[in-house]
Amino acid sequence: MVILNKIYTRTGDDGTTALGSGRRVAKYDLRVESYGTLDETNAVIGLARIHTGTDDPELDAVLARIQNDLFDLGADLCFPDETKDGSARLQVTDAQVEWLEGKIDTLNRALDPLRSFVLPGGTPAASFLHLARTVSRRAERLIVALRSRPDEPVGDAALRYINRLSDFLFVAARYANGKGKSDVMWVPGKNR
Repeated sequence: MVILNKIYTRTGDDGTTALGSGRRVAKYDLRVESYGTLDETNAVIGLARIHTGTDDPELDAVLARIQNDLFDLGADLCFPDETKDGSARLQVTDAQVEWLEGKIDTLNRALDPLRSFVLPGGTPAASFLHLARTVSRRAERLIVALRSRPDEPVGDAALRYINRLSDFLFVAARYANGKGKSDVMWVPGKNR
């Protein structure tokens, strides 16, 4: 259980922060950048939920679960397997990835096939979901860069989850745009 009775500790005043293992790293460390960008993704999803809460309670419930899963993913990244007992750390699971894939498939079935690229926009919910998608892609790039470093473990399920998340957010944005009917379509060369 997490207990936070004091928000500031002053331990980061020197420009470092603690990973879940207790090891201190610079606040600009790639691992910190990775889970910090997940936090940013989560905040944008929270903005989208302002608009899905009453307009689409089912989509809102899915987004609420994803917000919780993003904390799991952040915890997974925050606690690299530096101890002999890695079972003590929270890790994203294949089941979470499979659940997300199922939600992508469910929402996508309600959409017409695309005939062009979609520009971010449309309804407020869709616009925020597109923004969340772009932030999650940035998080994915950072996580991939982290994983490419020697001695910087990132679990396979964690990488699959963040990859699927941006796909989900794209489909969810289209779904929030009247099931694609209010999508803003790219018209190649329109303004030449």
